[in-house]
Amino acid sequence: MRVLGINALFHDPAAALVMDGRIVAAAEEERFSRRKHGKRPIPFSAWELPELSARWCLEQAGLTPADLDAVAYSYDPELARPADQLGLDDPWDRLRQEYARRAPEFLAEALPGLDPGKVRFVPHHVAHAASAGQASPYPDCAVLVLDGRGECGSHLAGRYARRELAVLGTQSLPDSLGLFYEDLTQHLGFLRSSDEFKVMALASYGRPRFLDQLREYVHLEGEGGFRARPVPWSSLVPPRAAGAPWTEDHADAAASAQACLEEVLLGLVRWLHERTGEEVLTLAGGVALNCVANTRLHREGPFDRIWVQPAAGDAGTALGAALHVAHQKETVEAMPTAALGRGWSDEELREWLERAAVPYEEPADIAETVAEELARDGIVAWFQGRSEYGPRALGHRSLLAHPGRPGNLERLNAVKGREEFRPVAPMVLAERAAELFDGPLPSPYMLFVHEVAAEWRERIPAVVHVDGTARIQTVDRDAEPLVARMIEGFERRTGLPVVVNTSLNTAGRPMVDDPRDALECFGSAPVDLLALGPFAIRRKGMFA
Repeated sequence: MRVLGINALFHDPAAALVMDGRIVAAAEEERFSRRKHGKRPIPFSAWELPELSARWCLEQAGLTPADLDAVAYSYDPELARPADQLGLDDPWDRLRQEYARRAPEFLAEALPGLDPGKVRFVPHHVAHAASAGQASPYPDCAVLVLDGRGECGSHLAGRYARRELAVLGTQSLPDSLGLFYEDLTQHLGFLRSSDEFKVMALASYGRPRFLDQLREYVHLEGEGGFRARPVPWSSLVPPRAAGAPWTEDHADAAASAQACLEEVLLGLVRWLHERTGEEVLTLAGGVALNCVANTRLHREGPFDRIWVQPAAGDAGTALGAALHVAHQKETVEAMPTAALGRGWSDEELREWLERAAVPYEEPADIAETVAEELARDGIVAWFQGRSEYGPRALGHRSLLAHPGRPGNLERLNAVKGREEFRPVAPMVLAERAAELFDGPLPSPYMLFVHEVAAEWRERIPAVVHVDGTARIQTVDRDAEPLVARMIEGFERRTGLPVVVNTSLNTAGRPMVDDPRDALECFGSAPVDLLALGPFAIRRKGMFA
């Protein structure tokens, strides 16, 4: 069965292709259009489809739209109700619902040859759930979905048995943990439905002194539910203008919201474990990208293991919708990797460089060349293999640096043009991680935080956050042999088994995806070396 999954209605439009139960391709539209998050989550953009990523998915498999057996759309308008009936202030939501109802026509227009009758609507939170429970390595597991909103709810709790979902609990709108966190994001001067991770980072600088007040508005309620109503944030802290300095009050608000969120999540997880008895919990929905909360669930929750969808936000519903529809006809396989996007052969990369008339080298081993540059304290743009699905740079589209230089955090944030309180992450070989970091292992998708061992904090200061933690990525040498060789080469030269990893982009831009993006980013940011496949492009050579 050939199923194309589509996420389009709210934000982070994306496409994914499942063939014969196997995930072939998945990518966010932003990587093609170069618009961060693809579009803003407003009703007037609901008609915009991930046309470029959908066409690429089909091309990757040599298919035309007419070859598809189904298109899975991650929203079911038949389940929706008008926003005012849900207690939401969204007067144009009826326009969004109309666009959703007409999605089959829009898709047929965007993908000529597609029969609109092949479009299947998949409930939004069922699509999220499938992106976790059906994509994980665990056919039997509990699943928890939390985000801003779907058709009429903001939460789903369930159980997968042999990849089959049983829904055990939901939460109706307007109660929403995702909207609770989004409201604070906006109040703190960040971009709503985009910058929630900045609030999580800022929380480490504050104290949860507003927690008691927040509990009045956000708390658990019986039978796996919760209450989460709008908080009068201005009565607690003054709003922050975009770009203005943050204050202790702002950091304390962030810390309070983070603590409140974690309390409710722990309660939901404990209830779900009581209902299922499963050993494994899988997570999806935008709230699942909160790696600090994920770690607390691992540390204090009842489940033995937690698996988080690397594209946990709305982009992941494209994959989940496709898996859900495919599973109705055939057995679906687990997600093999997050590297499901575009890639180029070495010869294709060479052609890009020749066309651009860029001076380049072809060293015997690009991993050793990069390790040498990093040991000299150079910053490296690393472009290798297929791009990642989801918001994390996982060793395919990364900026790399020396973790032993304290100033490299400030330096990288300046290179990227982002806030000074934002942390960067360490990459470490999976078999070495326990020597340096205490937390859930392995951690291949950078979705948990780990305590940095005391004896290592002064040795790798660039990757240690203000609270003594790091959001690590563990590298499996069998899955990522090139990255593993690079890390080993760096350790031979420095004695440090860790490399700084942050996403290859600048502030407000999507992560680099194709070679042109890489060359443009390299040309506009103070980066010393670009490792484009097996080729090395040096700043001194390019701008001599």
